[in-house]
Amino acid sequence: MKTGNVIAGIFAGLAAGAIIGVLFAPEKGSETRKKVLKKGDDYVESLKEKFNEFVDNISEKYDAAKENVSEFAEKAEEKSEDVKKDFKNARSYASQSV
Repeated sequence: MKTGNVIAGIFAGLAAGAIIGVLFAPEKGSETRKKVLKKGDDYVESLKEKFNEFVDNISEKYDAAKENVSEFAEKAEEKSEDVKKDFKNARSYASQSV
């Protein structure tokens, strides 16, 4: 599910809930508005928490990928050094054989 769709769904649900709450409220309008605002604040807080979790998750994945790339680069460098040594040894051996 795309993040944009989730956010749009949250806002649509929030708006629908607020409208239904106002229409069917047995209380005074001011009390209903306070409740709707509180619910809206709760939804905003929940959305912030989910966004922060999303950012933390992406950060963790980025750090893991960065570490994997570093390890791969180190191994590639070690292999390169081994190949250079093997080439020098082969060259040295070839020049001694001639």
